[in-house]
Amino acid sequence: MSVPGDTRPDAPELAARGQYAVGVRTLNLVSKGQLDIARAPKEGALARYDRPLTVEVWYPAPGASGSGSTTYKDVLGSGPGDPKRPNTPFEIPGRATRDAPAVQGGPFPLVIVSHGYPGSRYLMSYLGENLASKGYVVASIDHTDSTHGDKAAFASTLVNRALDDNFVLAEMARLGTAGSGSFLSNVVNADQTAVVGYSMGGYGALNAAGAGYGPQMAPLVPGGAFAQRQAGAYRVDPRIKAVVAFAPWGGDAAVRGIGVNFGGKYGFWEDAGLAGLKVPTMFVVGDRDDVSYYEGGVKPLFENAVNAERYMVVYQNALHNSAPNPPPAASLSNYDDYMHYAEPAWDMARLNNLNQHFVTAFLNLKLKGEAGAAAYLNVPVPVSNNAKSSRNADGTPKADDTSWKGFKDRTARGIELYKLMPK
Repeated sequence: MSVPGDTRPDAPELAARGQYAVGVRTLNLVSKGQLDIARAPKEGALARYDRPLTVEVWYPAPGASGSGSTTYKDVLGSGPGDPKRPNTPFEIPGRATRDAPAVQGGPFPLVIVSHGYPGSRYLMSYLGENLASKGYVVASIDHTDSTHGDKAAFASTLVNRALDDNFVLAEMARLGTAGSGSFLSNVVNADQTAVVGYSMGGYGALNAAGAGYGPQMAPLVPGGAFAQRQAGAYRVDPRIKAVVAFAPWGGDAAVRGIGVNFGGKYGFWEDAGLAGLKVPTMFVVGDRDDVSYYEGGVKPLFENAVNAERYMVVYQNALHNSAPNPPPAASLSNYDDYMHYAEPAWDMARLNNLNQHFVTAFLNLKLKGEAGAAAYLNVPVPVSNNAKSSRNADGTPKADDTSWKGFKDRTARGIELYKLMPK
């Protein structure tokens, strides 16, 4: 049976699973004293509440690579009470072992995963399992008020994404300390953390890593709660060393796409806010993205985050769904549910493999310091269709060879990869 994350014959080199088997556990965390934005009163101050967060943790486990079997239970739909897209249960197969012991060869770098709106902690299970097999601890968050099952006021998502990321980072660090009593004790190295976010998750990841929002969007959030995430208002957790932003929402074209016309220069950001992003960042986007948008959306964020080393992977003819698992079988009878996962011009298993490859190269370089990983990112020509394979009889490259490292002959197609250094 095919499982999300399995490699196709044309998968690039770093898409394959790593040396470890994978364990998985569910954590039920509580972020105390948060502003209750989703249930804001029409007048008066916001109340505070203890915010529940369910987190799925994938981690290296003993056993053979690719061994293990589990099932993740999720629901389709666009939130509760939508008759056109009811919360239909479905299952996602995985190659992990529930509650397995953790390998003690770490500690391993931490990767926090943040889903879209709405989404779930399982939306990118293929990537979570893949990275865990390569020696990462992956914590994927169910963002309260933002999942398929509990979608609520959009204002909650606007404020809470980065706060949730920071809270989960702190909790994972606490659980990873010696003597914590957790299975993560001495297993996770939270001092080397990456935040991986898709759509609204990318929006929050950029903010968590330093891209403070401009003041223009404050009216979208009640009670003045948005001020805490504006440029200059918060301290970036120094343990965040890298960001992967899949189709990050919030650029100018994205904001205008929902009918808001009072944004900043880059939607939720001004130049000063983007200048606050200083950690290495990889953007991944389709050049036909119709939610976050490419021109006027993600591309300007990539170009103007001038203080960060940044990469941008572009999938030609892809829309917004560059990051999720393939469409589950349960979605085939509902067009909107199916299109929440699918890319019309791409096979999703192929996109998953490409993401596994590029994210692995980036995180191996930036979290593990593996210098050789740079060769997979510093491509000879930025448009893969223009690459030339020129080889000697023994298979070694000739001087005029411009093929992309890690791709078999004829398989680097429809991809672009750009790099900009800090100013």
